[in-house]
Amino acid sequence: MPRKKSLPKMAPQPGWAVYLRTSSDENQRPEMSRARQRFTIEHNVLERSTIPVYDEYIDVLTGTTAERKDYQRLLQDARTGKFSHVIVERADRFGRNDTEALRAIDELHEYNVAVRFANQPDLDPMDPDGRVIVALSFTLARRESALLGIRVKGGLQVKRASGGYPNYAPDGYINVSGKVIGEAQKIIGRHETWIEQDPERASVIRSAFDLLLDDHLTLEGICEELHKRGYRYRSGRPFIDFKKNGQRKPNTNTLSAIFHNWAYSGWLTSKAGNVLPKTIRGDWEPIVTTEEFERGLSILNKRNNNRVVRRKHDYLLKGFIYYEHHKTREMEKLTGSTSNSSRSGGGTSYYCIPRSNINFLCSEIDNQIPKALMHIQVDPKQAPAIRDFYMQDIAEILGHIHPNERDRLQELLRSIDKEETRMARIFAAGQITESIWESLWYEWQDRRNKIRTTLDSMEDLHETHITNLDVALGIIAQVGFVYNTLERNDQKELLHQMVERVIVNPAGKAKLKLRAPFAYLSDISKRVSHIGEVSGVERSVKTKIGRDNSTDSSQAQCSDWVL
Repeated sequence: MPRKKSLPKMAPQPGWAVYLRTSSDENQRPEMSRARQRFTIEHNVLERSTIPVYDEYIDVLTGTTAERKDYQRLLQDARTGKFSHVIVERADRFGRNDTEALRAIDELHEYNVAVRFANQPDLDPMDPDGRVIVALSFTLARRESALLGIRVKGGLQVKRASGGYPNYAPDGYINVSGKVIGEAQKIIGRHETWIEQDPERASVIRSAFDLLLDDHLTLEGICEELHKRGYRYRSGRPFIDFKKNGQRKPNTNTLSAIFHNWAYSGWLTSKAGNVLPKTIRGDWEPIVTTEEFERGLSILNKRNNNRVVRRKHDYLLKGFIYYEHHKTREMEKLTGSTSNSSRSGGGTSYYCIPRSNINFLCSEIDNQIPKALMHIQVDPKQAPAIRDFYMQDIAEILGHIHPNERDRLQELLRSIDKEETRMARIFAAGQITESIWESLWYEWQDRRNKIRTTLDSMEDLHETHITNLDVALGIIAQVGFVYNTLERNDQKELLHQMVERVIVNPAGKAKLKLRAPFAYLSDISKRVSHIGEVSGVERSVKTKIGRDNSTDSSQAQCSDWVL
């Protein structure tokens, strides 16, 4: 049966799609970053182009996920031919997940949309050499991010070890910075930061501790007393909230956190840095003494022992479970809620959207996870075929599409050596000048270095990807069996490593969206299984044709149609 031809793709309208991305509102000023990106794009590319700008696509989200609103809108507009070019400041602005970003670039290329980078306007990601440079840029971006995290953690450890407060000052204190001069600048740099008591807020915190140490009022009573005095939290939130029905709600959670914060007694603590209380003395003036702080803790502990504590449910999918709306297909994060948690049975736990009628029993959703993992589990017998598929894809991604690509590059090196030898004889014969010889020599060295760098980069990336494949393949081949044998915390950790989000539809059916590279391996497994099924059909059809051709022409005709 003749193979159906794919429908021709429409020619896109000439135009630039400008994509701007910043990581988050909290860690930087997105408007400043966008202004810098926009300037680089306009100065390096748009000012020299006669193609108009179609639209700007702006995201304020990490590039490690493809679930960015304007990024997805850009891909959708490209599929409908609304523009012919996409421009970003750098390759890592397009995305930090190299597999996802390179696939998106390939998809845009299929729709005749070219991707360009403002910092390297002449770089073509579809060119084999350009492909290697783009892949390396993603690798270097991940390395830069990892090194930045290491440097930040190291700086925090040094700050804590010297008695400095490394974070945002707690309520009652303010962050202060000053310029360092003289010899001290060589040790601590140009600027130094520390915390001091806030003249306006320190008295409020001291009053709260005094009320606690009197041991007459509960936390709710302390909130009431502070509210009567006209005090508020630093954020402006009142100590007492009034509901619409007129009920009073004391805001005790923040107050309890203050009473448990050792910084108010002048001590540094850090769970992440493994710094226990009363081990490192801070360099700021405490609001309460150590004895007062410890007496306050004993008062709170005594009260906690005398009350019925509500059970806190451990939500398996907390933080990465989403509800998919039926009509709009939009995703909305679900939160955990437990009703009647003080009862002997611990209450009933739900995944829900607050203040809505959308809720699902945690037990019903959690029980679907083992079946979903079994569905994505890869048959270990398919591992060699998956590896072959993966090797082929990596070859295409890294630029060596043909099996003899390495031989071709090595042949280019040999041709440069032959050319240099031939020109050396001509130079020795005095037929060319010394300046021409030097110019040619530098050109040969540049060409050699470029080819050797390409060979080394392809080999390094290839080995890295293959190592990652073996680890991920070992996990996904056993996940369905191993999951049920793990403790609750280990199950949560495994899911966080493999699953980007759990999506629940209105009927309460859950499906898994896997992280890279597990999503990619699952896709390859399906392709391998499909090829195996097709091969089996072909073998049975060929057998049937060979057996029935001499007896029943209609059967052979039917078999031909299936084939």
